[in-house]
Amino acid sequence: MDEELKPSANLVPLQKETSYWDVKLLPEEMSGSSDHYMNQARLDEIEHRLNEAGKVLAAGGTVAFPTETVYGLGADARNSKAVEAIFAAKGRPSDNPLIVHIASTHQLEGLVTGINDTAARLMEAFWPGPLTIVLPVMEGAVSPRVTAGLDTVAVRMPDHEVALRLISAAGCPLAAPSANRSGRPSPTLADHVREDLGGRIDGIVDGGATGVGVESTVVLAGDDGIVTVLRPGGVTVEELAPYAAGGVELDPALRGGAGMPGPAAAPRSPGMKYTHYAPKGELRVVAGSAPQVADRIQAELDAAKARGEITGVLAFDEHLPFYRADCVLSLGSLARLETAAHRLYAALRRFDDSGVTVMLAEACPEDGLGAAVMNRLLKAAGHRIIFV
Repeated sequence: MDEELKPSANLVPLQKETSYWDVKLLPEEMSGSSDHYMNQARLDEIEHRLNEAGKVLAAGGTVAFPTETVYGLGADARNSKAVEAIFAAKGRPSDNPLIVHIASTHQLEGLVTGINDTAARLMEAFWPGPLTIVLPVMEGAVSPRVTAGLDTVAVRMPDHEVALRLISAAGCPLAAPSANRSGRPSPTLADHVREDLGGRIDGIVDGGATGVGVESTVVLAGDDGIVTVLRPGGVTVEELAPYAAGGVELDPALRGGAGMPGPAAAPRSPGMKYTHYAPKGELRVVAGSAPQVADRIQAELDAAKARGEITGVLAFDEHLPFYRADCVLSLGSLARLETAAHRLYAALRRFDDSGVTVMLAEACPEDGLGAAVMNRLLKAAGHRIIFV
């Protein structure tokens, strides 16, 4: 355990042999409709594979695993060398805090110095689930690489059986950012992880597609009952409100669509300081009334096509017929923004796979999960937005 936080070197990961553990259950196995003995044998094999992956983590290795949000890249949160391997694999600056994942609230006893009433209410309501709570860290409990030198630690309990079993098998809290190269769209499939990090990490646990599709909401629970959203995500402001006696506020960095603190500001939460989630081509977001948005997007697409660009558009089902492009992808219906959250990162990767060089995306209302969708879209676009 480091005693102080020092600037880390520009680590270059050694080429590794990345192990692969398939722990997916077939539909009939999950429902219990398959043969009992075959089903039990499969479950026993899955348990064995998770124990193998847990041993790798306990020994200081890096293992990607599924959660209900996106795939995470885990390492022992107490082990600075293991945490440094996360930064090296991702190519990520080490001055951004990481989220610590736990399998039981009992693990908080060795992590934090206290839990106020507001934080306790949030845990009871949303754990396990896509909510990360920033808490006062116990000195020496985790590597200072995890907290980025702050006196707090971001903690969550994922709502995914594979993740919970893996954390238990490892026998330690896991620091785990998204399992992608820094700046790339977050992974919602094990294949996305393999594409970005194969040969750079020790293992991948394949639990199938993730559910929510965008990362967890990160909040600070104040002693005064105020809940401050540091990063929008899988739990909405509206869902938080009944458990915030002092109300729900947005961190100033989120107001007005800024999304990131200034250059000198220390990030209070994972995902605040740098541009994330970006595809390889140029992405811009267009906001305004539907007819004007469609006209402007098509005009931009036509101009790009005339320049020889490969074009793409990310739109909602209600407007898909308006667009002509090399790659037209749907975010689902505006009436079901949870579908947009689930599809967003896979769509950005689809653009990359199709070689798209210029992309336009429709903005969406920032109510409910729309806040998280717009936050990720703007980060992916480098905050390039056109208002019409």
